[in-house]
Amino acid sequence: MLCIKNGNVLLEDDIAQVNIIVSEGRIVALSHDVPDGAQVFDAKGYYVSPGFIDLHTHGRKNCDTMDALEDHLQTISEANLTTGCTSYLPTTMTMPISDVAQAIAAVARVMGHEAGARILGVHMEGPFISETHKGAQDAKNIIPATLENFLALTGGHDIVKKITLAPENEGADVLIRALYEEGISVSVGHSDATYEQAMKAFALGANSTTHTFNAMTPLKHRAPGIVGAVMNSPDVYAELILDGKHVYWPSAKILARLKGPDHLCLITDSLECAGMPVGQYMLGGQKVWVKGGRAELADGTIAGSITGLNEEVRNAVTHLNIPLLTAVKMASYNPARSLHIKDLGLIKEGFIADLILFDENIDVKAAFVKGQKKY
Repeated sequence: MLCIKNGNVLLEDDIAQVNIIVSEGRIVALSHDVPDGAQVFDAKGYYVSPGFIDLHTHGRKNCDTMDALEDHLQTISEANLTTGCTSYLPTTMTMPISDVAQAIAAVARVMGHEAGARILGVHMEGPFISETHKGAQDAKNIIPATLENFLALTGGHDIVKKITLAPENEGADVLIRALYEEGISVSVGHSDATYEQAMKAFALGANSTTHTFNAMTPLKHRAPGIVGAVMNSPDVYAELILDGKHVYWPSAKILARLKGPDHLCLITDSLECAGMPVGQYMLGGQKVWVKGGRAELADGTIAGSITGLNEEVRNAVTHLNIPLLTAVKMASYNPARSLHIKDLGLIKEGFIADLILFDENIDVKAAFVKGQKKY
């Protein structure tokens, strides 16, 4: 049994000085007492928070999910802990079917044996996307949205928890409904969908938008697009890369106000160059350059980010004036709910004990995964 004491504990609606009692990977009590025989961890006045959950991350520390290498996934897992991320979805790219299948197979082998942050499943970003809004994805690998293609991509592994697709593509309606019925979170992104097409996708079961504002139809007064659709759909989650590069602060502030505290999910969309110095790296077979605090393709197209979730929580507080409790919720409980996970993302009795400690600057000092100190 573990007792974490002397922390400022971020509960669902309050910050309290209370001990967190953990047994067999779960929070069993919040108490002012220390149970007999418990292993005591002194939080030394730091904030104790639910671990962050990254729904959308390609890589970190010069390693990428598409490398399809177990040791690279372990490196990503360990590196994520330094950013406060205790669980995540390794995210694939729009690449040939065989490459995606190999990447998913590698993730399946690592799941349950992670060195750091836990893998909750895979986020498949593409290849059922729009060429018009492909972003940093390679158009030559876009394929029709069919259940047969989906099954070929997964290679028989039942670990896809989320998929990004363009709902305007032929066959997407049928696929969205089939994936929804399997409990897979479907996200609208890399899409040229109209407002009406996006709203239809939500009605069919899609429950989020991928890196909202980026690689999708914008909000215009006579063409509200995907951005207008997610803003006008209270129960749909919106991913947001809050690094100040992908979305400027005023736009992020508008989205946060409209989605409220319960339906905005901070994500990194981090690349292998996250946590690395300025230089040249790779993304889905394409060269990426890190410069000016962002990652770009050769033509200047912004790629994924080089940020961490702790930085994004800090940005939410400092640039969007969001209270700390709410900002943490956007990086923990909201992502868990968007994946239909009911026992993760809160410090509450019965919940999984994925916990982090951070200071006033939201610099991470320690991380526990299922009650085990991993960082």
